[in-house]
Amino acid sequence: MNLEAVDYHLLIKESARDFAEMYIRPYVMEWDEASHFPADVMRKMGHYGFMGVLVPEEYGGAGLGYDSYISVIEEVAKVCGSIGLSVAAHNSLCTNHILSFGSEEQKHRYLPKLASGEWIGAWGLTEPNTGSDAGRMKCVAERDGDYYVINGSKNFITHGASGDVAVLIARTGELLDSHGMTAFVIERGTPGFFAGKKENKLGMRASETAEMIFDNCRVHKSQILGEVGEGFIQSMKILDGGRISIAALSLGIAKGAYEAALKYAKERQQFGQAIANFQGISFKLADMATKIEASELLVRQAGELKDNGQKVTRQAAMAKYYASEVAVEVATDAVQIHGGYGYTKDFPVEKFYRDAKLCTIGEGTSEIQKLVIAREILRG
Repeated sequence: MNLEAVDYHLLIKESARDFAEMYIRPYVMEWDEASHFPADVMRKMGHYGFMGVLVPEEYGGAGLGYDSYISVIEEVAKVCGSIGLSVAAHNSLCTNHILSFGSEEQKHRYLPKLASGEWIGAWGLTEPNTGSDAGRMKCVAERDGDYYVINGSKNFITHGASGDVAVLIARTGELLDSHGMTAFVIERGTPGFFAGKKENKLGMRASETAEMIFDNCRVHKSQILGEVGEGFIQSMKILDGGRISIAALSLGIAKGAYEAALKYAKERQQFGQAIANFQGISFKLADMATKIEASELLVRQAGELKDNGQKVTRQAAMAKYYASEVAVEVATDAVQIHGGYGYTKDFPVEKFYRDAKLCTIGEGTSEIQKLVIAREILRG
């Protein structure tokens, strides 16, 4: 065991925990009620290295591995799932796509600004009529000399309105052709690139979700990430890492809900004693703790495989599927343990309950994860 690495990892974990307590916890419900995305807090995170956790130091990042990255998301999500989601989307989708498939010129141009928090990133794959069925996307990029003219829209995009730069997947070939889509990196302010409707959501309300609209948006061929026709294949690889992020987000939400429920159960008195002493409550807590432990093992295993450069499709899908479903279960039980108080906004479990559900939907629904897992295990 590398004790120096372990100590450094714990330092990162504590740094994320301290940041969340100081800069996020006091404002959680204010941001949630107002559906306010605190871009200034995201930029402040850049000073702590949380906006470029996986980005090598040569591009201005922290140069850390998935183990530390998982801990950063987990600690933030224990306090606020919304901010945890934004950190995950910025790091694992937009930033990681440029890191994984961009040219050296593109990496040096975009990664330092993204890693420092000067720029916030967005990533556009989903469309109004194509979620899981991405092969039928209608956002089209047509070649015009050295440029591509993009028309169409993307929805449910994290930072779709506030993002300073977006990675966009657009169709450059035929429908249903896995080599018929291309990834572009597009800066905010490019003519024809607009923000559309901002979603009014059940949970994750402080993480901005909005449309991105492209109306005759001209983008130079130098803005293509990788090669023409590689966009969909790239996206599937990016989503492997993204699913580890959502699994870590789920883990943080579950831990936050569990810790709140445990504290309440020890303090709440009924029939002359703490409700934690009653078997009905203690067994719920036991189930919650066990499922969280199992979730963490799956998430950490996927992160270790990713750090070692191994294929993680099956493990990432398993981690995301299990951890997200556990987050919903734990948050539900946390509300139940609080009784009537759990249904009010005076206690944090109400928000964990609302935030948790997104984890079973974003970056591939639980049903899609099961399809991925089944395909991988049947492949032998």
